[in-house]
Amino acid sequence: QVQLVESGGGSVQAGGSLRLSCTTSGNRASRSCMGWFRQSPGKEREGVAAIHTGGGSTYYVDSVKGRFTISQDNAKNTLYLQMNNLKPEDTAMYYCAADACPSAVVAATSPNEYLYWGQGTQVTVSS
Repeated sequence: QVQLVESGGGSVQAGGSLRLSCTTSGNRASRSCMGWFRQSPGKEREGVAAIHTGGGSTYYVDSVKGRFTISQDNAKNTLYLQMNNLKPEDTAMYYCAADACPSAVVAATSPNEYLYWGQGTQVTVSS
């Protein structure tokens, strides 16, 4: 079993920054892949960034490349998403997810590949 708790969401103006945190606990083998997803009303859940905690490989959706950075602090069992130069289209509920990686190298990027989810944290970017 894995537990995930997100924090760090809030309201910012366009161009601002936020850092999301996801505190994790539970079976480490079930957290080998971790990702950040977002969903806004009427839209499907979208993979934003993911990391293979063993190999270190990362994934970013094109719309956030160069602006968002996913990282992990193993000592604190915490996953981060640093979000810079935020845009109104980044407004969404952001979720942390974890599961065992289907690959020894590549991070899982689809919501269907993750079993464990946090409760979400809201990010609102105003223009």
